[in-house]
Amino acid sequence: MLILLPPSEGKTAPRRGKPLDLAALTSPELTDARRAVIDALVDLCSGDVATAARVLEVGATQHDLVALNAGLVDAPTARADAVYSGVVYDALDAPTLSTAARRRASTRLAVTSSLFGVVRPGDRIPAYRLSGGTTLPGLGPVATHWRTHLDPAMSDLLGGGLLVDLRSAAYAAFWRPAPDLAPRVATVRVLHEVGGKRKVVSHFNKATKGRITRALLEDGANPGTPARLAEALRDLGWMVEVGEPTAKGTQLDVVVEEL
Repeated sequence: MLILLPPSEGKTAPRRGKPLDLAALTSPELTDARRAVIDALVDLCSGDVATAARVLEVGATQHDLVALNAGLVDAPTARADAVYSGVVYDALDAPTLSTAARRRASTRLAVTSSLFGVVRPGDRIPAYRLSGGTTLPGLGPVATHWRTHLDPAMSDLLGGGLLVDLRSAAYAAFWRPAPDLAPRVATVRVLHEVGGKRKVVSHFNKATKGRITRALLEDGANPGTPARLAEALRDLGWMVEVGEPTAKGTQLDVVVEEL
């Protein structure tokens, strides 16, 4: 099983640590593709700050993020699961996972990244600011770049297991599983139900996905199909509805009434 998470917009910048070593990251075949994004981002952020801020869609009070990107090659690194922060990662709470769950996370968890394509929890990365919808001068749309390069690496990470796709739409565009993988693809949507009405609420969606990830890692369940995943989640206490299989996979709706 491979649980595929989105990154977080907010990141915790490491205070100390070795600088980035691209060759040491998971999927080293992506090194050249990663370097292309890094070079384009550093070039942008080493120039006019206002221009870089506009491209990155950061406000006037966030110009420190431009400087962060400009220096990322020499910046200290830490484990990816310590750098990524925000609602998903707060709910996952990786530092408090049991030893067995952390071991499972190292092989069953991956994070889609605008800068690196995909990383594992233990990959050492610097903090950076680059959203999935950004178009970088000299590179083009980040999503298009990764759509060109990610398939072999993702297929290798997935192997013969089930893909539990927890990505948001922006990061789902980086890599779409081929139709032949559809029987092994489960996309998870979280619906908040109040008074009999359901809707997607960002905070509930992210927090529940983090909790689902944590629960699966702690439990050790390793389902091989979307139906088996639904059974595992029900056993763990969630209300789950299973959609019809499609050429893109099977959607699982997790319905929550309170956070």
